[in-house]
Amino acid sequence: MQRYDFSPFYRSTVGFDRLFSRLDNLVAEDAKSYPPYNIERTGDDAYRITIAVAGFSSGDIAIETKENSLQVKGARDNSANDKQREFLHRGIAERAFELRFQLADHVEVSGAAIENGLLHIDLKRELPESKRPRQIEIKSGTTQTIEDKTVN
Repeated sequence: MQRYDFSPFYRSTVGFDRLFSRLDNLVAEDAKSYPPYNIERTGDDAYRITIAVAGFSSGDIAIETKENSLQVKGARDNSANDKQREFLHRGIAERAFELRFQLADHVEVSGAAIENGLLHIDLKRELPESKRPRQIEIKSGTTQTIEDKTVN
């Protein structure tokens, strides 16, 4: 896997170190391919992450949000069960996994469900009232005078 060297940018820019660190982490995260997942837009401010979790139940998966990140962990205890079974071919991985997603500001998890071996995590952007666009009324026909105050 090819790694990019961002050190020349660190020397010639100020305040972009967080951006280059994030780009460097994205390149490293790109190597993770298990379990496969989709990210889709389901509305103007709604998103869904779908993760293939064949063999996992809802008790085997933990979803945690902290600040602007979403972490999904899956782990099964197969040690006793595997000793009783003899596999001729094992194509379903069922191995532990951990996925991390960086969330934009004001994006929150609105729900999660497992259906047909797929974990669906629904996300919604909820802008606070102070951040939403608003119309400013323009008054006309009235003149306001500013009192002239002199300082002694």
